[in-house]
Amino acid sequence: MIPTSKQTGQTTAREGRRTGQAISHGVLLAVCCLLSYKIITGLLTFSGFVLRDEEFLGGMWAVVATIFVLRGSYEESAKAALLRTLATLLSFGLCLVYLLVFPFQVWGLVVLIASGAIVLDLIGRPEDVITASITTTVVMVVAAISPQQAWRQPILRLIDTIVGIAVGVAGAWIGLKLATLIPNHASAGVGQIHEKSIR
Repeated sequence: MIPTSKQTGQTTAREGRRTGQAISHGVLLAVCCLLSYKIITGLLTFSGFVLRDEEFLGGMWAVVATIFVLRGSYEESAKAALLRTLATLLSFGLCLVYLLVFPFQVWGLVVLIASGAIVLDLIGRPEDVITASITTTVVMVVAAISPQQAWRQPILRLIDTIVGIAVGVAGAWIGLKLATLIPNHASAGVGQIHEKSIR
């Protein structure tokens, strides 16, 4: 069966919409990541109580949070932000308590990962286990690399995460508003133009 000019035009319109959405999401994600990095590194530099390496780490962690949160829709982004926040708070809380008492030890890392997973499973949030476990691992390993005042790591990383989440949610909201400014029938015009060109 040979597709009609109308069907061809509709296919072209769908491909145009999909391409436009992919490009806009990629550009928005890149801009939000840049903002997250600049904001947190600027804050850490202004504070003057962290080393240069800490600034880079803070920028990386804020960008990771933004990437995790910024999804294809505002609803998905808000849900991801809630997931990231809950998992982060639990992980950082466990790490802070541990590092206030003990230095980094592999057994401590394992115990914290297990504790976080058990708590999240018991409160009905098994989907947050992966995020919490990754966060715990990063915080503890960084604390091992920089053992001086290691207890600061959970606090600093919490600030990084809050900035990254806030930028990601704001970016999703801006993306939603921009989408409403673009007429839904704009891409359909591509199909109409294609059909006319065939005729």
